[in-house]
Amino acid sequence: MKEISTKEVQQALERGQAINLVDVREVDEVESGHIPGIIHIPLGLLEFRMHELNKNESYVMVCRSGGRSGSATQFLESRGFDVSNMVGGMLAWDGEVK
Repeated sequence: MKEISTKEVQQALERGQAINLVDVREVDEVESGHIPGIIHIPLGLLEFRMHELNKNESYVMVCRSGGRSGSATQFLESRGFDVSNMVGGMLAWDGEVK
């Protein structure tokens, strides 16, 4: 499983690089604070909504601490997606929060 640090994600966003961030937390967690520009797909719905993602693009999976996003990364990777897990999740995030 590929991993990316919160610092690497933050630096890429600050450089204006387009990153597809998929937040797999629950609705109330996302409403309490998320990285601007995320795609929100709760982990429990990922299997049913993965058709919304493009296999020709890369995605970074995000959750609270990196556990659920790790599961999501493995799930999507096994189905041919290019995905990385953001290690440490929102607990380790120092960047902008909306």
